[in-house]
Amino acid sequence: MTTRWRDRLWAMLAALVVGVVRVLAVEDESAEVVRRIFSEYLDGNGDRAIANGLNRDGIPCPSARRPDQNRHRLADGWQGSTVRSILENPKYTGFAVFGRWTKHETLLDPDDVAAGHVVRFKRAEREQVVRSRTQAHPEIVSVEVFAEAQLLRRSKAAGGLATARKAERGARTTARTYLLRGLVRCGVCHRKMQGATIRKGAYYRCTARTMAPSSPALADHPKTVNLREDVVVEAVNGWIGHLFEPGNVDETAAALLASAGGDVGSSRREAAKRRLADADARLRRFQDAIAAGVDPAAVVEAMNHAQAERAAARAEVDSQPASKTISDAEIYARIDSLGDVGAVLADAKPAGLSRLYQRLGLDLRYEPKELAVYATTSPGVDSVRVRGGT
Repeated sequence: MTTRWRDRLWAMLAALVVGVVRVLAVEDESAEVVRRIFSEYLDGNGDRAIANGLNRDGIPCPSARRPDQNRHRLADGWQGSTVRSILENPKYTGFAVFGRWTKHETLLDPDDVAAGHVVRFKRAEREQVVRSRTQAHPEIVSVEVFAEAQLLRRSKAAGGLATARKAERGARTTARTYLLRGLVRCGVCHRKMQGATIRKGAYYRCTARTMAPSSPALADHPKTVNLREDVVVEAVNGWIGHLFEPGNVDETAAALLASAGGDVGSSRREAAKRRLADADARLRRFQDAIAAGVDPAAVVEAMNHAQAERAAARAEVDSQPASKTISDAEIYARIDSLGDVGAVLADAKPAGLSRLYQRLGLDLRYEPKELAVYATTSPGVDSVRVRGGT
């Protein structure tokens, strides 16, 4: 072996060793953004709604934060595709993953080879993807959280357009910050009330003209329902501040524990069971139709759709624990995770208040006939509610 080839071989081995021992470092700010994306997605927000919220809070997108690593991208803010790629990236669990994408070269003109080709990347088959046996770097989200997000994406994909029609739209991008965006519902029609500026003041509105003509709620729905933001925010902040004052934390924790009833996380499992039963029922009807003489080709597409829904629902049911008992320690830990609630309320900055409302799971229902707003909060605990009126 010549000296030249020996030197090249050693250089290749050195590069291989460097690539093997390299460990990804976690940036605290970026990690918090990733956790927020997964949390909001599991709370029911879509990709574009999450991207709009990040842009509204002034959080730089990956290409703006690290332009040296994203020279091929425009630093023009968060996009739905950016959020989607983060939600589908398993490396955030701490495991190294290789071979998720494969390169394909396609001729520009099959009749003219000299015209060249274009390179496309396609998702690799599941059996071609390689994952490390142990964690290769610190995790940002747990494997359980990542798997739950993937199951939710699969269930939405299985539903197709039908799922999209049932899902609530994300908040629109507006020049003004509405603190209670997406949190206020009309007590008559149960729809989310939309933010609007009236005479320089922030309001939340629900108009009858945007309802379906055959809706039964039209009979009792006023022409327009208006709710002033500052009045509600003042009352809600006073209520939250009272709940989480140091002297009242024990009482709040006891109310949360009593409301939980000892069973947490069952609602999502029950919803998945209902989807599974519905998919099984539809498949049985299709099979009966074929047995009765219907052409199988006429129902093959509908059967494939039902099969996909059943597979996604079955995977979600299997992944959810049957029940979980919540303890006093968990209640206090989740209250502590909210941080200094009093300081956030005293600071009164829109971004901080909005994040606090989201973490509390604040839900508001406005009853126009009573001129009253009913507030409910669930700080990170499924099926837990602390009730109070404003």
